[in-house]
Amino acid sequence: MPSNIVIIGGGHAAAQLCAGLAEAGQGARIHLVCEEAAIPYHRPPLSKTFLKSPDETPQLHRPEAWYAENGISLHLGDAALAIDRAARTVTLRSGAVLGWERLVLATGTRARRISALDGLENVALLRAADEAVRLRARLAAARHVTVLGGGFIGLEVAATALALGKQVLVLESAPRLLSRAVSPELSAHVLSTHRAAGMDVRVGVRTGVLQVDGSHLTAIEVDGQPQPVDLLLLGIGAVPEVALAQAAGLECADGIVVDAFMQTSDEAILAVGDCTRFPDQRGGTALRLESVQNANDQARTAVATLSGAPRPHDAVPWFWSDQGGLRLQMAGLVPAPGTAGASTVRRPGASAASFSLMHYVDAQLRCVESVNAPLDHMMSRKLLEAGRSPEPAVAADPAVPLKSLLA
Repeated sequence: MPSNIVIIGGGHAAAQLCAGLAEAGQGARIHLVCEEAAIPYHRPPLSKTFLKSPDETPQLHRPEAWYAENGISLHLGDAALAIDRAARTVTLRSGAVLGWERLVLATGTRARRISALDGLENVALLRAADEAVRLRARLAAARHVTVLGGGFIGLEVAATALALGKQVLVLESAPRLLSRAVSPELSAHVLSTHRAAGMDVRVGVRTGVLQVDGSHLTAIEVDGQPQPVDLLLLGIGAVPEVALAQAAGLECADGIVVDAFMQTSDEAILAVGDCTRFPDQRGGTALRLESVQNANDQARTAVATLSGAPRPHDAVPWFWSDQGGLRLQMAGLVPAPGTAGASTVRRPGASAASFSLMHYVDAQLRCVESVNAPLDHMMSRKLLEAGRSPEPAVAADPAVPLKSLLA
């Protein structure tokens, strides 16, 4: 094992990496460097339960005492500013210099911004706990919420705001919701469900002129018409945090490029989580995924690499999103539009609001999208992990338990 491991980042990947190394008895070798002043916490609740209760606090991965018990040195609220690969040091904002034998970048992503809206009182972002605290206070005072962007974060916040009794408008420039993450069939179901619940969702819109009065955004032009704004959430995606890696001369391409063992172009430096572009062993392409599951799986791969027992990353990707009465769970990756031989069958669930979409390429099962069908999701993951591809007609038959297809 390397004698000193510096981990830069405070998200799920960094937390899982700390846990794995501590379990291997290597906690005393770890320095965890977090730009935020907070101990690593769970981020998915920030767009849901956290916004609903004024007393809710971030859910920590592990209490502060755990880090001390395992000998992990915490550097909170002290961002890493520079990496010196030759000297194998990291310089922090405080001026501290940490030496390392192995370095792990778990820098995650940052929210995509619109510079003209920076600093306005009624414009919010949501990536970190402090932003969630500010958004929660603004939500309490707002009557109408506009969400710019129809991705997971935007729709989760929109559903939460609707549950709080707010009028909600979602504006998406793409022709459908969640266009980069789910199938057209699932997009259509999500759209109709949110509209039926009373949400004003508009897709394929053009936004233009922003009207600002002092420190507030008062209106946004939508398809040529001004739309008044009470509170605006920017949910227009995220970009990988690669500045440190680029300045250090590491290979980057929409993420920090890593191999199947999470090693960067410098084998002494690893990268994990949302910031990485990694080889997909199953699809034969390079991917960058933003998900808790991917962060955790890559952290486990990094632990194996750092432990001297490397094994390639080969996990089936899966995702989830809770949006009001919708629980979306996806296993595998949806075939790209126009993929030759692609087909989809629908597997009915226990109610009209419950079903799964089974996506095939030729005869191979590639992805399963489940709506309010957690058991189907669990079994679908197992099918994909085992490389099983049941006949489409059999998979679509609700009388046939998916579990039986694993036998």
